[in-house]
Amino acid sequence: MTPTVAVIAPGAMGAAVGKRLSDNGLRVLTSLKGRSAATRARAKSAGMSDASDEEIARSDFILSILPPGDALSLAQHFVPVLAASNAKPVYVDCNAINPKTVEKVAAAIAPTGCPFVDSGIIGQPPKPGDSGPRFYASGAAAPRFATLRDYGIDVRVLDGALSAASALKMSYAGITKGTQAIGAAMMLAATRAGNADHLVAEFQSSQKEMLAWFKRSLSMMPPKAYRWIAEMHEIAGFVGDDPSARELYEGAAHFYEAIADDFESDKKKTDALLRFLNKSTP
Repeated sequence: MTPTVAVIAPGAMGAAVGKRLSDNGLRVLTSLKGRSAATRARAKSAGMSDASDEEIARSDFILSILPPGDALSLAQHFVPVLAASNAKPVYVDCNAINPKTVEKVAAAIAPTGCPFVDSGIIGQPPKPGDSGPRFYASGAAAPRFATLRDYGIDVRVLDGALSAASALKMSYAGITKGTQAIGAAMMLAATRAGNADHLVAEFQSSQKEMLAWFKRSLSMMPPKAYRWIAEMHEIAGFVGDDPSARELYEGAAHFYEAIADDFESDKKKTDALLRFLNKSTP
């Protein structure tokens, strides 16, 4: 029998994952209670069906894909219905959270009797014709989650601790998104100082590959900055034993918070950043 998968929530990543599963023949559920018309339309376009909490608790897998600050509260929300359900779906936390938060989510799910999998997503939402992002997975039930490979999801099982997948995600995102924060901050500083053209020229001369990477990544960053605030705080917790590193990522969280606020208001910083990136176009 083909499994039923619940994906919560149908944001940019969740809806794209839901569509990939739906396109490969699975029934995909989600929760649209209190969601906007745009979210409902996105879920419908992805072939996802609105379902009650009780219906979701009878699925085979629950994939939690939402802003990291909501990971624990979502798990806690589903505890009563999962405890009452005889189905015991595999609960897969796919959020950008650090190992300590993983332990809290796993502890919340444990009394329900549902298997728990830690997963870290690396890559962009799946699109037609590509293999999609990598779902690194860890924990005793990770091989069960890996059966979704048969339905278009690239699941890669890791050995080690329950939270091995999130440790990898934190390390990777700390480098990529941390570098984006530093790069964007310096591009804006150069613009304020009036030497943006000089900085672009030097990058074009000595760091062409880095400039090309910044152009690709930072051009897509402002609409996503709001989601990266909590992620930077999670990474700060991940490196918490090193106070200076923690300060670095707390600073990145504040930077992304400022970008998110700017993007929702007058877009002065966003527009300045995009102007800088456009200077690098041959």
